[in-house]
Amino acid sequence: MLSKKSTILGYRRENGRVGIRNHVIILPVDDISNAACEAVANNIKGTMALPHPYGRLQFGADLDLHFRTLIGTGANPNVAAVVVIGIEEGWTKLIVDGIAKTGKPVVGLSIELHGDHDTIMRASKAARELVQWASEKQREACPVSELWVSTKCGESDTTSGCGSNPTVGNAFDKLYGIGSTLCFGETTEITGGEQLVAARCRTPKVKKQFMDMFNRYQDLVNRNKTSDLSDSQPTKGNIAGGLTTIEEKALGNIQKIGKKCMVDGVLDKAETPTGPGLWFMDSSSAAAEMVTLCAASGFVAHLFPTGQGNIIGNPILPVIKLCANPRTVRTMGEHVDVDVSGLLQRDMNLDQAGDKLLECMLRTANGRLTAAEALGHREFVLTRLYESA
Repeated sequence: MLSKKSTILGYRRENGRVGIRNHVIILPVDDISNAACEAVANNIKGTMALPHPYGRLQFGADLDLHFRTLIGTGANPNVAAVVVIGIEEGWTKLIVDGIAKTGKPVVGLSIELHGDHDTIMRASKAARELVQWASEKQREACPVSELWVSTKCGESDTTSGCGSNPTVGNAFDKLYGIGSTLCFGETTEITGGEQLVAARCRTPKVKKQFMDMFNRYQDLVNRNKTSDLSDSQPTKGNIAGGLTTIEEKALGNIQKIGKKCMVDGVLDKAETPTGPGLWFMDSSSAAAEMVTLCAASGFVAHLFPTGQGNIIGNPILPVIKLCANPRTVRTMGEHVDVDVSGLLQRDMNLDQAGDKLLECMLRTANGRLTAAEALGHREFVLTRLYESA
């Protein structure tokens, strides 16, 4: 049983946050810096590059989100130290300064007036020093309540709403009870069930913020002359798994927030919570995008229920997959961390399934690799709002 006295072995960072991984990352500011970052990661073992396709001629809210995501990624407690490489000095410094506020070591280099060879050489020297420094970091006992845990489902089917999603809800109820910081989102996938989430908002102010974010999405659909979501919601995989409407999918999705959790706050994309409780983050339903946003918001463990089978991972945020579909467990078992198919076969109850998931989460927090980590899934996908200028 979880209690406020329960502990895990984590890494206490300079700003007091607790991480469960100890990565040294090589972070490109923009797409044309990817090659240099990957070269540094190839030179220095124990580092990891995070290539992505964006960062040139973005503007307004899109550019703000780009910076917020990259700074949040480097600031995540699962990251020990960062080398930032960009094409020009100004944007590189902006990201370096944002990460440096956490107190962790961060070095920035720009390619202009230096070229790839010189930049890669200097970055490799810095990365070697940082990875050796990080290698001496020791795990220490930390309260489980200090873990920030996020959730998102993917490739849902009828077993998701009946099994794996309620299992996350049971685990969330137990984490909420000890004062953890939790996150859910997927704005599109609560369509038809939004009033159920609104009714769980702790205050009228939070309810208004939530409905404003949901209605913003509805307005986007209307502006693009789309009368419904039938081309993408439910997905073809959802339909094959027995989900016929977005409302069905929404009702299953909402099971992830349990029965006791209240929605304590609302976050913009990649925004950091300001306190414990359950937070709703306005986010895409695309698996890799939302998990990347959760990592950028500071979450250090992610619970991912699936029905038909999803293989998503993330470079810095361990993704713990659970499944209640016995066929998927049989055919895609290498991707499943927690088998809760016994729920539908009546071999276990929901409380037992929730405890089984939490046990896996605690083992993951103590260092056990998730299936996605062991298989090398490092999907890092930024959310984009506009066309480039």
